Amino acid sequence: MGKKFQWLLLLRCLGLLLAISIGPAAWAATSNCPALLQRDMLRLQDEKPQTLCQYAGRVVLVVNTASFCGFTPQYKALEALSSRYADRGLVVLGFPSNDFGSQEPGSNKEIAEFCENTFNVKFPMFTKSHVLPGMPSTNPLFAELAKRTDQVPKWNFHKYLISRDGSEVRSFGSAIDPAGRAFTQELERLLAKP
Repeated sequence: MGKKFQWLLLLRCLGLLLAISIGPAAWAATSNCPALLQRDMLRLQDEKPQTLCQYAGRVVLVVNTASFCGFTPQYKALEALSSRYADRGLVVLGFPSNDFGSQEPGSNKEIAEFCENTFNVKFPMFTKSHVLPGMPSTNPLFAELAKRTDQVPKWNFHKYLISRDGSEVRSFGSAIDPAGRAFTQELERLLAKP
């Protein structure tokens, strides 16, 4: 047996051991997961870790949200998008933040109750975090999105649209209506790509 074959066999065995230890579903998700999504975030409702790799292969819409903002009614449009395009591969992910105008002062529990009771939000929401680079404990997903697009959120309800393979990221300011033509055309384009 040649040295190259032995190394390949060893690497394959290590991969198999890793797949067994973390479970086949997690291994499959990680092995096909874009680097941008290879991170865990805490779910808003119970603060349990969730891997963003579970959304690999889907078009991902990431939004920083706030409960007491002039753009807060966008929750309704975001939920409508989530429902309308879920079968085609869209997932909307909400990340509450208090970085702008202190418009998200509540606890994670209060935010979850507000989203559910006021706007019937069903799309995944994550715990409150900082979305601006340079803030203490900036959300690493937002730091990477800002780096890739050269655009940081300037206010609540800034939107990042990520292609299925994570190679393309588009940025949309707060005033861009998620139900508007400009946004939905770009969404449709990304959903049409394999």
